[in-house]
Amino acid sequence: MITTSGLTKVYSSRGREITALDGVDLHVREGEVYGVIGQSGAGKSSLIRCINLLERPTSGTVVVDGQDLTALAGRGPRASRELRRARSRIGMVFQHFNLLSSRTVQDNVELPLEILGTSGKERSRKALELLDLVGLADKAKAYPAQLSGGQKQRVGIARALAGDPKVLLSDEATSALDPETTRSILQLLRDLNRQLGLTILLITHEMDVVKSICDSAALMEKGRIVESGTVGELLATPGSALAAALFPVSGDATGEDRTVLDITFRGESATQPVVSQLARTYNIDISILGAAIDTVGGLQIGRMRIELPGRYEDNVVPIGFLRERGLQIDVVGRTADRPALVKEGAK
Repeated sequence: MITTSGLTKVYSSRGREITALDGVDLHVREGEVYGVIGQSGAGKSSLIRCINLLERPTSGTVVVDGQDLTALAGRGPRASRELRRARSRIGMVFQHFNLLSSRTVQDNVELPLEILGTSGKERSRKALELLDLVGLADKAKAYPAQLSGGQKQRVGIARALAGDPKVLLSDEATSALDPETTRSILQLLRDLNRQLGLTILLITHEMDVVKSICDSAALMEKGRIVESGTVGELLATPGSALAAALFPVSGDATGEDRTVLDITFRGESATQPVVSQLARTYNIDISILGAAIDTVGGLQIGRMRIELPGRYEDNVVPIGFLRERGLQIDVVGRTADRPALVKEGAK
């Protein structure tokens, strides 16, 4: 549904050039919720604004629903009309709501339909239908100042859906909200994704957002995507920075004459007593240094950091015992002759 190839954006500021996007390749499948995560300045907002051409990319291409939007940019009146039509099929939700204070809630939702030339009767019908969809049917005649932050964002979402978009872009839509309201907005986005078949691309710096509703995710650093894939693939990738951030485990991983393992559990394995089985089978003392467990996409996921006595070479058989049970094992820490991270399958 969304593909960017070699996407670059360079800004000029006070005689200097600043590269916000540096050759970004992104692939978002139809009907999925895709999260792009990264710290401030990573290029996330530039990416999402280039996807709907609120910002014109310096180079590269943006294809949405099979249409190359970059080919329409700056190519004359006809191309501009086509670009406007293409944009109408891409909804946008902003961090700070961007509602017009002088308009009622219903009038705010109707605004995109006014721009599209929709009749007044149809605008009203559509706006009230969308407000009911986001749970604000009783607020149609209220003004933004009378709403809570979560209600304002629901109005923003309803407005973004006015043009019946296939794609919804969300730029830090929950970062100005409290945790409880954030959960309700994320649940609304997931419900809309399922009910309407919407493809949702969301920008965030919060791992909990990715954990809550994303099917796939990408990590951005310094204008580049450094890691991407489905959440399941990422969790199954040894050494994945995103997986470690989604399920952080603490505990000292240094020291000699011991082996420190990070174990990732998924699905049924998350409820199996494999650590106690390991201790009994090999008669070894195991220290649990840290653990985290949560549910992602209805699947229980957990990570645990444990310590085995002895060097890596002394623990090849116990580690094999764990891997035979379908667990992902990352060997971390450092002994006299081991690297800091031994990926699964390394000799």
